[in-house]
Amino acid sequence: MITPGQTYRSCNPRETTRLRIESYRPGDAHARVADATTGKRPRWILVGQLHDSPLTWDGKPRRTGYVLEQP
Repeated sequence: MITPGQTYRSCNPRETTRLRIESYRPGDAHARVADATTGKRPRWILVGQLHDSPLTWDGKPRRTGYVLEQP
């Protein structure tokens, strides 16, 4: 479940992007996010890009999207 304050990191091993959820209403297709460390660069992101697990359903590491760092 996506809730404000959660932190996500990029699944792409070449990126160090970390996002913090600023706002989200259950059922919406987008969540408002900002940079986790600075709070700058607010933007909307598709909820389908936010994942609970760093692994896909068949056990392979994810390469796209963002994975939950801390609940």
